[in-house]
Amino acid sequence: MKKLPFSRRDSAQLPLTFQTVTINCGGSFKMFSRRIAAARPLRTSFIPRQTALIPQRYASQAAASSGPAYPELTDIEDPGMNGGYINPPRVKRQFRDPYADWWDKQERRNYGEPVHEDNDILGMFSPEEYTHQKPGTAALQLGLFVASVFGLCAVVGIMYPDKQSVPREFEGGLERELGGPTAVRARAAGDPL
Repeated sequence: MKKLPFSRRDSAQLPLTFQTVTINCGGSFKMFSRRIAAARPLRTSFIPRQTALIPQRYASQAAASSGPAYPELTDIEDPGMNGGYINPPRVKRQFRDPYADWWDKQERRNYGEPVHEDNDILGMFSPEEYTHQKPGTAALQLGLFVASVFGLCAVVGIMYPDKQSVPREFEGGLERELGGPTAVRARAAGDPL
C-alpha cells in the first residue's frame, strides 16, 4: 500500500523546497522532491529582447542629412537630370572591337572607364541587336516567302483533281468481277451514301 506521510494541512506548513514524498514500493523507499515530481523548472530563463540600436523615433534628423550635398542644377546645366553625371556615348558593347586590349575582355571595357546610365541595356548581356540585314531587304525577303507559299498552294489547287461530289456507281457492284458474292463489292446504284 502506498502511503503519503503528510497531509495537505502539513504540506502547507513546510517550505516548498523541503517538502518530500515517500513512496513504499515493496520495502524500498524512494524520496522525490515535490518540485522535481511536478516537473516545474526552478526558474524561468532570461531571454533578452532584441531591439534596434537606435529606435526610429529617437533617431536624430541631423544624422540623415549628414551625407554629401548634391549641387542644385538647372535644366540647362543638367539636361539628363542625372545629377551632373557625364555619360559616355551611347554605344552597345557588341559594336566595340572584340580584339582590342580591354581590361575586361568579356564586357569590352577598361578599368575606371565611366559607365553609361543605361549600362543594363548597352552591356554584353543585353539582347543582341540584329544588324545582319537592312529592314527593306528583310521585308522584301519576307514578302517573297509569303508569295511563294500562296503560289504553291494555288498551283496545287489547280493541278490536283477534285473529289467527285457523287461517288461513281457500278452495275451490280461489280460482284462477279471482284470475286463473287463473298468478296467486298464496289458501289452499286441505290446504295446509301
